[in-house]
Amino acid sequence: MSASVSPELHNLSEITTKPHSFKQNPNRKPIGNRRYKPSRQLISDEIKYIQSKTNLPIDKPTYLSVTSPPSLKPKKHYCDITGLKGNYKNPSNQLRFYNVEIYQEVIKNIQPGVDQAYLSLRGANVVLK
Repeated sequence: MSASVSPELHNLSEITTKPHSFKQNPNRKPIGNRRYKPSRQLISDEIKYIQSKTNLPIDKPTYLSVTSPPSLKPKKHYCDITGLKGNYKNPSNQLRFYNVEIYQEVIKNIQPGVDQAYLSLRGANVVLK
């Protein structure tokens, strides 16, 4: 029984000592210090490369450009209370609301100053100096 075990161990030792392609080559030179570029530098390098290849101005929007012209679709408005589509707007405090129930239950009974807090969440508050 010991004779059958030793050839198997010998075969296993050849497999484990054999250099494998997925292991790193010991004769390979270390890479050293790598320089990582920030994203804005990568974008500017990419723009320069695209301009050198295509001779397009930066202002002209392309598939690869980051900037684009403003949308022609109307801006969507959302309810300040629920976040649903805001179909209506209160003329006294400019709060948008979804339906009449929200207006009667919440916006009519809102305390002074709270409406400015809701408007500040969407960046439409009025700051008096």
